Amino acid sequence: MGTETETSMEELLIPHDVIEHHIMKRLDVKTLLKFKSVSKQWRSTTRTPSFKEKQLIHHGSQSQPRDPLVLLVSLYAPSAHQPDPRFEAMRTLVVQSSLSVQIPTPWEDKTYDVCNTSCDGLICLYEFFRLPSIVVNPTTRWHRTIPRCNYQLVAAENRERDEWFEVPYPSPGFGKDKSSGTYKHVWLYNSAELGLNDQATTCEVFDFGATNAWRYLVPSSPHLILHTQAPVYVDGSLHWFTAFSQEGETMVLSMDLHTETFQVVTKAPFLHVSDEFKIVMCNLKGRLCVSEEKWPNQVIWSLDDSDHKTWKKMFSIDLTITSSLFPWHIKALAPLAVLDKDKLLFYNRESRVALVTHDPKTKSYDFAYTSKLAACGGVCYFPSLVSIL
Repeated sequence: MGTETETSMEELLIPHDVIEHHIMKRLDVKTLLKFKSVSKQWRSTTRTPSFKEKQLIHHGSQSQPRDPLVLLVSLYAPSAHQPDPRFEAMRTLVVQSSLSVQIPTPWEDKTYDVCNTSCDGLICLYEFFRLPSIVVNPTTRWHRTIPRCNYQLVAAENRERDEWFEVPYPSPGFGKDKSSGTYKHVWLYNSAELGLNDQATTCEVFDFGATNAWRYLVPSSPHLILHTQAPVYVDGSLHWFTAFSQEGETMVLSMDLHTETFQVVTKAPFLHVSDEFKIVMCNLKGRLCVSEEKWPNQVIWSLDDSDHKTWKKMFSIDLTITSSLFPWHIKALAPLAVLDKDKLLFYNRESRVALVTHDPKTKSYDFAYTSKLAACGGVCYFPSLVSIL
């Protein structure tokens, strides 16, 4: 490609702003990371927040976006007394090609869970007691730690005194205020149920904006949530399932990350659910989706993005077939992504990780990827240069 001096002379013939707007932003992230060595100006440009956003918007607005990558995060680390050379903290894979790459991390001896959804190519790892959360860009390897919130500190103290709660652990969410561009880490939990205070719920928000600190959101959610379900980020909002009412009803609770207010999403076909482990929420193609297992099928409903009032059937998984792929499972199978516009990618969260694709046209099911790891959390993401200052 020539020396840096030669490249700089070439750039004299083409203004850099033209190169940036008409060439650089059209390149994929992998190519841009390689081209950072072309010149100091190119390297400087790729580090600016404005260019990162332009590149992300350009690739996200393409008429035929590529399939997302899948990040697998190991949920169990080997003990120091029994090290396992096969252990991997994170692995990313291109499902259609079965190409996968191990991602080196500085926390190889620690175990994290992963938030349900990614945001702008960033994923959020968390741990309930001992460790701060981490926001990671798996493409660039950038990462940043988040201090523990008050819930985690109290939980750690109770655990040390063997006074841990006899209830499921709540999971946090991670997303973006689309109006201000500020990223937020949110921990919503049934505080009275956990014995923390008299409030029905408590919401703690870490704002990556001016404060860079945890704060309590007042008022918090007026509805209790299902602690067994992780929140899902879609288009500027986080979503939870509400706890079962006396009538056995559950609904979707939405938190707008800009206004930081809560509202219940319109009633849905899965209103009456007998088992909280038989429903799962997800983000498919940028839409809020809910999957409900009712033998012999697991139906996936999508909230229509035109009016946010209508739920439409998106897929149906034949459990009589998948039971042979996954010999046993208690929880509903977890949808991950839509591939090739109409194929569903999903996996069983309870067994050795195997990703399966379902083609509704041919009604076929095929293994897309299998892992030797005992248990992993899966999350889809699109490569980006984004980091949080």
